[in-house]
Amino acid sequence: MVIGACTIELYLPGVDSLKAKRSVLKGLVARLHKEFNVSCAELDHHDLWQSAQLGVAVISNDGAHVQRVLDNVVRWIEHYRPDVSVVDHTVEIIR
Repeated sequence: MVIGACTIELYLPGVDSLKAKRSVLKGLVARLHKEFNVSCAELDHHDLWQSAQLGVAVISNDGAHVQRVLDNVVRWIEHYRPDVSVVDHTVEIIR
């Protein structure tokens, strides 16, 4: 079993309230789950309007598949979500 965990730091430039932030993140988390079948949750920066930290996890029996899925998640956010900027991301693979 191989577990992959990705932490993604986001900047939300158009967000002006916590309610707007929750709306953006809720849609993003749901879409990532639908597109990639990953688990996803907000990890940090809960009280900041324009910052968020997402955690994305995937489990497989193939390490290359895990790495590919997590890389694709980050690329998908950068390409399909112009309202969100990826500031940084880290990937950890546990074998």
